[in-house]
Amino acid sequence: MPDQIKSIIERISALQEELEQAFEDRKKDFGFTLEKQKVRFLEGEIAWQKKFKRLLVTYIFSARLLVLLSAPVIYALILPIALLDLFVTIYQLICFPVYKMEKVKRHEYIVLDRHKLGYLNMIEKVNCAYCGYANGVLAYVTEIAARTESYWCPIKHARKMASYHRWYGNFSDYGDAENYLADLRRNMEAMRKLDQKNP
Repeated sequence: MPDQIKSIIERISALQEELEQAFEDRKKDFGFTLEKQKVRFLEGEIAWQKKFKRLLVTYIFSARLLVLLSAPVIYALILPIALLDLFVTIYQLICFPVYKMEKVKRHEYIVLDRHKLGYLNMIEKVNCAYCGYANGVLAYVTEIAARTESYWCPIKHARKMASYHRWYGNFSDYGDAENYLADLRRNMEAMRKLDQKNP
């Protein structure tokens, strides 16, 4: 990999860590801590939050009619998302050991904790759980697909993509026939020795 690209990837990784630290620092402003991945609110925090909760009746009757009518369309996606979750999990359980690849930890992607917030009403809590699950599954599936791609076909695309996964920077350059096999072996080995941090 050229030094310039490697340097950019390292800077992006450092910025990502800086962003994560900023998120962590911000948590202190809202009266909670994390203990063994569980949210613990300071005494009185939930009672204070409940002062900001919208009444369920107000929430429903203030919604536009088209918003209410679109809700079944949104929630109809739960079945394909759950099936995707199931099938990709089975794929990983069967195939990753064959390739000697470390499995993606599902619990790191699917996070359901917003229901503990005192300022959300019941519908908002259900909506937040649904969004957390759906986006978590899609991120989990993306990581499994990214590791698979990194193992089997780590070649950059010729065309610009709107977004790419965290392993893409290590892929072989499009058209670099001379280094392709070495890059392929390097990526396969990287996926086998993967630690859970960014590359």
